[in-house]
Amino acid sequence: MGTKIAIDELRPLFLFEGLTDEQLGVLAEYGRVHEYEPDSEVCRQGDPAEYLYVLLDGEIALTKNVQGHEVELTRGSRPGVYGGATQAYLGDRIEQRYQNTLRTLARTRLFALPARKFAHIVAAWFPMGRHLLEGLFFGMSNAKQLVDQRERLTALGTITAGLTHELNNPAAAAARANAELGDRMISAQQLLAKLAVRGVDCHRLSELVMAPERLAKRAAQAASRTPLQVSDAEDELGERLDSLGVQDAWELAPILVSAGFEPADIDEVNTLVGAEHLPLALRWLAVALEVGQLQEEITDALTRITALLGSARQYSQLDRAANRPVDLRELLDSTLTMMKRKIGDGVRVRTSYDPDLPQITVYAAELNQVWTNLIDNALYAMGGSGTLTVRTAREGDRALVEIADTGPGIPEENLERIFTPFFTTKPVGEGTGLGLDISWRIVVDRHGGDIRVESRPGDTRFQVLLPIS
Repeated sequence: MGTKIAIDELRPLFLFEGLTDEQLGVLAEYGRVHEYEPDSEVCRQGDPAEYLYVLLDGEIALTKNVQGHEVELTRGSRPGVYGGATQAYLGDRIEQRYQNTLRTLARTRLFALPARKFAHIVAAWFPMGRHLLEGLFFGMSNAKQLVDQRERLTALGTITAGLTHELNNPAAAAARANAELGDRMISAQQLLAKLAVRGVDCHRLSELVMAPERLAKRAAQAASRTPLQVSDAEDELGERLDSLGVQDAWELAPILVSAGFEPADIDEVNTLVGAEHLPLALRWLAVALEVGQLQEEITDALTRITALLGSARQYSQLDRAANRPVDLRELLDSTLTMMKRKIGDGVRVRTSYDPDLPQITVYAAELNQVWTNLIDNALYAMGGSGTLTVRTAREGDRALVEIADTGPGIPEENLERIFTPFFTTKPVGEGTGLGLDISWRIVVDRHGGDIRVESRPGDTRFQVLLPIS
């Protein structure tokens, strides 16, 4: 039941500053003093909130259970610090349960005030304060929910814009190559028909048609030549074609050289079709080789599109289970791919992944939002130039993901505030102040992990720690 308390012991407490003796007497009448041994649990998170506890002497700590891990939020030994039913003034407008667990760290005396009495006292003594607190609580809750949704949409918009830009390049390349491919195929058919009309028999035409396939084996070697070697080869072949009366010799030479064609091959074609048909046969060969090159361009473009869509699928996790084992490297790489356009050419990206880091069970799509928020902040800090480093490692039974930048660093006075909702150093309209708060909740609340930050000019590191098992 506890013991009664004298108003002289309540009067010095900062929590009750300004109260009259009459008001202190009311508190003393309703409340009781309870004594606790070290490491005692005063109230447990999730239980019905029945008392507001005020420290008289000793030391207490507030902890929160996150995914089975007990995380200490704060501790204090100053008389007047409090915990327990701190939201009792809201009455039945919210479910009254303890938000945290309150523990003692030493022999401790607490003043316990019944929650209903506390709510009545606040309403009767401080009506304006109660209304302000209610407005602040529900206003912050609603604003946080709305801005949280906007933050997610903003991140999605950033990723979508980047993905659209990245997809546009290979798609445009494929469309251009496809349009040219049609023209080249018609031209190749017409040239082959002219050779047939001029008397080149089917056997020789068949041999000529097989030439591009034989030349394809040389293409890899041709690609390894230096620009100077390529230029010399084009000049040599162009001069030879021009001497044989081949039209557009200097336009055909680069096409033939890129496929590994050499001056000695002219003699082989000459033997195959005859000198009178050589210019026409060489023009057909160049067009046929262009057809192959255009097909390769289309294949490369489609491969890039497929890879980008795969990264988008990996990033969004739309086709995956919500909570599943994943390779953190895949999540980080997909996020970097999605943010490639925003990263830009002035930022160098360095990755260092621990090859022995095992898969861990996580909410992958939510973690991708964490990487997006941290990388976006790093890019903003560097202002378009610098080095972005993404690293993974193992720290005991936890996986470490570190995202570092070479920006100017976070001022020391801001380090303790960066995870506070709505705190931002960005100009009005550019930041919501919820990116790191959302990241903290995803990592700590959803995954039982932790986020640390180390910062000095030229080296800021955000470290995300996630349980491996």
